[in-house]
Amino acid sequence: MPRLCVAVGIWLGGGRPVQIEPGDAPGAAGFDGVVITGGHDVDPVLYAQESKVLPHYDPDRDAFESAVIDDALARGLPLLGICRGAQLLNVRLGGDLHQDLRSRRRRTSNRRTIFPMKTLLIEAGTRLFGLFGLYQTRINSLHNQSIDALGRGLVVSGRDLDGIVQAVEHPAERFLIGVQWHPEFLLHSREQRGLFTALVSAAAARAAGPELRDAADRETSAGA
Repeated sequence: MPRLCVAVGIWLGGGRPVQIEPGDAPGAAGFDGVVITGGHDVDPVLYAQESKVLPHYDPDRDAFESAVIDDALARGLPLLGICRGAQLLNVRLGGDLHQDLRSRRRRTSNRRTIFPMKTLLIEAGTRLFGLFGLYQTRINSLHNQSIDALGRGLVVSGRDLDGIVQAVEHPAERFLIGVQWHPEFLLHSREQRGLFTALVSAAAARAAGPELRDAADRETSAGA
């Protein structure tokens, strides 16, 4: 269901979703942008830590999606990381994770839900703020890990009421955003659909050439 909803989000944003799986060469499908979706916890071996919780890892998926992210970064492809995808993006850039959030909760619940029950505080001046045009909004929560130390070049663009990182981005890249929530379950929201629209616009502009790339940069910065 999550992957179907992601595909719908891409389609609503004007793109054509293409799914790739372990065994596929990262660049073989000829795609112009990447979404790394949610799923199992990221294995802490990838950021040089030992497991502190009951493991729910998928080493094959970790390896495959790590290769996809590395390929996207090397080629400058627009990328949206969702939940696990945001965490893995951070790890590939040299960051690490909190393995269990329960002890870090003070003001917010650790309840997992697809409904927008949690407050997101958005940092002014970030690309996420430009897209949403809001200082705060409501998001869902299905995760038990989160970003701790930031990866190279990443900045925090959103936190929840406990200060836990909910969104990161790379200001020097055309479109490189990771969100801890699941926008694919919130497609009724213009702002959440806008994440997919902005990704598709950046991907289309990259494929089309420099003039459209510059136009897409201006559009994303303006939050159109």
